[in-house]
Amino acid sequence: MKGVLLVNLGSPESPTPKDVKPYLDEFLMDKYVIDVPFLLRALLVRGIILQTRPKKSAAAYAKIWWDEGSPLVVISKRMHEKVQKLVDVPVSLAMRYGNPSLLSGLQELHDKGVNEVLLFPLYPQHAMASTTTILELAEEHRKKYFPEMKFTIVPAFYNKPDYLQNLADSIKGHLQGYDYDHLLFSYHGIPERHIRKTDITKSHCKIDGSCCNTPSPAHEFCYRHQCYETTKQVVKLLGIPEGKYSQTFQSRLAGDKWLTPYTDVEVNKMPKKGIKKLAVVTPAFVSDCLETLEEIAMEAGHEFKENGGEEFLAIPCLNDRDDWCATVGNWITNWSNVSSKVDVPTETVTA
Repeated sequence: MKGVLLVNLGSPESPTPKDVKPYLDEFLMDKYVIDVPFLLRALLVRGIILQTRPKKSAAAYAKIWWDEGSPLVVISKRMHEKVQKLVDVPVSLAMRYGNPSLLSGLQELHDKGVNEVLLFPLYPQHAMASTTTILELAEEHRKKYFPEMKFTIVPAFYNKPDYLQNLADSIKGHLQGYDYDHLLFSYHGIPERHIRKTDITKSHCKIDGSCCNTPSPAHEFCYRHQCYETTKQVVKLLGIPEGKYSQTFQSRLAGDKWLTPYTDVEVNKMPKKGIKKLAVVTPAFVSDCLETLEEIAMEAGHEFKENGGEEFLAIPCLNDRDDWCATVGNWITNWSNVSSKVDVPTETVTA
């Protein structure tokens, strides 16, 4: 029997330091997120970061928290419910960090008699700190608790026409009636070394301005290439002229070289360049979360206006839009109707 597990990032149980601390510990101690040896990672996370970060993060979560709970979890549940109504196989929802856990999602499917699972990471672009960690943990659980299960993996869908159309339609709808000067595509940042670690050719990804535009097998797992390709295709669908859009990366941590240009730096410079009305879309996420609701809609919007900007529009993620849920439902139905096993390539990452 076939079933589907939708997997998103996750969230603390509440916007309090008490609940944020274990969530951050689980997240930051992941070897695919902070990819240094365990002892150094423990020193950084438990000896330094967790001594101050939970209070600050809790305050940020408190700004965006809904009455129903974490926006990311609430939105994911709404999407899950809509998708389940569109398909004939069981669909469960899990979070990589926090609850509902990945193990509980697999257990739910197991209890329904599912032995063939479509693992569906809800990330358009592939990254070791998002996709890979989900696949690795799911495989650990499978070996330990559900050895009879078989997994099929939904690869990065950044270049799928129906996803791109959903994204373009969403942006177009929110820009309706908004005479913007510039559209910014802001993607979550990752350390540059993550790009090199996921380079299956071990030589292509030089992050030199040309490698992302030069065809290569490395692009199958290259987050940077996939971000730029998403922007390129959506801009083409929307007919946005050169010079009226740009791409940046947000949410960096100090101490490492992360993908550039940085969102906050570029947004703060825009008013001096004559950009007074700015719209920002965040296509690395399909569900609104702390990084989109607080970091972009609140903080970036405030900084933009502080530096001379006049109007700032944060375009919501796809969330539980009917067209996006229909796309996911179609992908699931297409998979569930195929009797033969679908082989999906995976990469090997050395942490």
